[in-house]
Amino acid sequence: MDKYHLVQLSRAAKDLIIIAVSLIFVLTLSLFFDVFVFILDLIKQNPGSIVYVDEVIIGLLTLSISFAIFSWRRWQETKRETAERIKAQEELIRIANTRAETERIISKQLHVEIEQRKRTQNHPSK
Repeated sequence: MDKYHLVQLSRAAKDLIIIAVSLIFVLTLSLFFDVFVFILDLIKQNPGSIVYVDEVIIGLLTLSISFAIFSWRRWQETKRETAERIKAQEELIRIANTRAETERIISKQLHVEIEQRKRTQNHPSK
């Protein structure tokens, strides 16, 4: 390997890096622009327009937990499907090997029969 070769990261590792960078970016913007203070000022200025803030927060929390459960279930499903595919692939390999061995045996038997017929034709019995 050369000195410029980069470590190959899995898709999951790349996704985690993107999530971490995005989180740092959002937190930095939030800190820089004081988003929470802005939201509180907006609520104080217009108390009638934002009535359901606590419901929105609970809804978003529920949504994030639901997405986590959804992701976990898809991950479990993918693990099961992968195991089934590996098992099916192993079975196909076994069948292919059996077929190749069968074809080799048949080919050998045909070759022997052809050789016997050639000998019988060249040296007919008297």
